[in-house]
Amino acid sequence: MTATATPAIGDSADRRRRIFAIFGSSSGNLVEWYDFYAYAFTALYFAPSFFPKDDQTTQLLYAAAVFAVGFLMRPIGGYLFGFIADKFGRKTSMMISVLMMCAGSLAIAVMPTYHSIGGLAPVLLLLARLMQGLSVGGEYGTSATYMSEVALPGRRGFFASFQYVTLIGGQLLASLVILLVQQSMTDVELRAWGWRIPFFIGAACAVVAFLLRRALHETSSAETRARKEAGSLSELFGKHSRAFLIVLGYTAGGSLIFYTFTTYMQKYLVNTAHMNDRTANLVMTAVLFTYMILQPPFGAFADKFGRKTAMLLFGGLATVFTVPLMYAIGGVSSPYAAYGLIIAALAIVSFYTSISGLVKAEMFPTEVRALGVGLAYAIANAIFGGSAEYVALWFKNAGVETYFYWYVTAMCAIAFLSAVVMADSRTHGYLRGEEH
Repeated sequence: MTATATPAIGDSADRRRRIFAIFGSSSGNLVEWYDFYAYAFTALYFAPSFFPKDDQTTQLLYAAAVFAVGFLMRPIGGYLFGFIADKFGRKTSMMISVLMMCAGSLAIAVMPTYHSIGGLAPVLLLLARLMQGLSVGGEYGTSATYMSEVALPGRRGFFASFQYVTLIGGQLLASLVILLVQQSMTDVELRAWGWRIPFFIGAACAVVAFLLRRALHETSSAETRARKEAGSLSELFGKHSRAFLIVLGYTAGGSLIFYTFTTYMQKYLVNTAHMNDRTANLVMTAVLFTYMILQPPFGAFADKFGRKTAMLLFGGLATVFTVPLMYAIGGVSSPYAAYGLIIAALAIVSFYTSISGLVKAEMFPTEVRALGVGLAYAIANAIFGGSAEYVALWFKNAGVETYFYWYVTAMCAIAFLSAVVMADSRTHGYLRGEEH
């Protein structure tokens, strides 16, 4: 927008514009992550249809491997959509990514099983996951950048926290849909065809998100997009390599522990704590709702006490408490106790997730911001976040499940060290003084 078209920061028209922008951009974020997590939450039901093995852990291991491979497309998506966002606009990038996610979700919804087409079925499933991985790889960086740029100065932590509100909301929506399907169908129906319903719903919601995103205003200027440095890898790695490495460090630990206590936790409750799948899903639905509403208060905490303080608390507490919490959850018998323990873990993670995108955005200038945020996040997320379920199940299959707890702890220690060396955004940060 031009200077004459943009209302003064803080007036009511400007505030409404920013709230709509947060809502519009985050709606697509919700749909993207709903579709992505629909796969994780339905894996218990469709795994036998694509991987015909007798042992449930083996089937889940194969399904988790496909989930992890989808993450390998994220660095490509992070680069591609980061380049588009920096060179052609945040809005354009976000519209393309949500349409691509829609296509991947619809493909899974109509996909034939192993019984119908044999070995081609898991191949097609893999291709659909690769498309979704490409889309989500681009979604995070662009939406994090957009929401950070459009947030009110002085309240950026609070406003930016809504990225993870909608990200977790996508998980929660997927969990709620699965819960409703579970309550209305038998196990036989669920495994035969009921698992397809969430993917159809995701494809339909993506159309709504696309229409909302079309109405958004652009936060990057034509002048910035026209610079030769816009979306340039040489600019990113030449002048901002230190920031890139810091983001890699704390995203590795943050992504790993996030996926450990969200998507993997459902299977951990079933396979290790020996809960039935319906009870585990109820617990995780309650957990995700609570976790979602924790994000704005933790974002406001970061506004008051500083992003660096929040990141230090995350890294330090996660390093100390991951192992005892995993042991306690693995031996729990009460769903209420499981809920309390997982929420305790996710309260620690909230120091990171509430400001995750904002902290990254503050470390890069406008012309490479979406690229820097998206690519660094996607690489760390692909290697450590996407492999969380697979690594956990692999250790369990090998009879050394507790090794996974220490692996998560080690990565959180790296996140803590990254927070130690990062600059304090209250005195340093590229978003300081920017107005959109």
